[in-house]
Amino acid sequence: MTPEIKNLAEKMLIGKRIKMCLSDDKTLELWRSFMPRRKEISNKLGSELFSIQIFDDNQDFANFNPQTVFEKWAAVEVSNFDTIPDEMETVIIPGGRYAVFLYRGSSAAAAKTFQYIFESWLPNSTYSLDKRPHFEIMGEKYKNNDPDSEEEIWIPIKLKVKAEE
Repeated sequence: MTPEIKNLAEKMLIGKRIKMCLSDDKTLELWRSFMPRRKEISNKLGSELFSIQIFDDNQDFANFNPQTVFEKWAAVEVSNFDTIPDEMETVIIPGGRYAVFLYRGSSAAAAKTFQYIFESWLPNSTYSLDKRPHFEIMGEKYKNNDPDSEEEIWIPIKLKVKAEE
């Protein structure tokens, strides 16, 4: 699985967020609260849904464990923050370089792909993890838990710093 390396322009999004960890996964609860209300966002750009993970700056993915708390967002991209529905918030994804993986399969089987990205691809690449949000884009081909579902996984990266010889 080889990613496409893309430079992302800053994105503005509106949505809902929750603090969670993988051992107490609240993803379903978050999306159930967001999806019925997404129509209230009047300044959407496109129809894609964004699932965003924001980790603490000191997060060490080499020692990631299921109790690691992070912020999870369900959101859509918008043109501006002029109108924000009640009980929703804004988030900005800063521009930068990303490794973009096309994932095909059910969401239940995605853990193996993330394991490959962080334990195999990233350490063997010329990149290291950057301290920006991670996210998935779910477009027209996303079908939730369907094995034919497709989504993009965006991992923030930067070139590795070479040690001086």
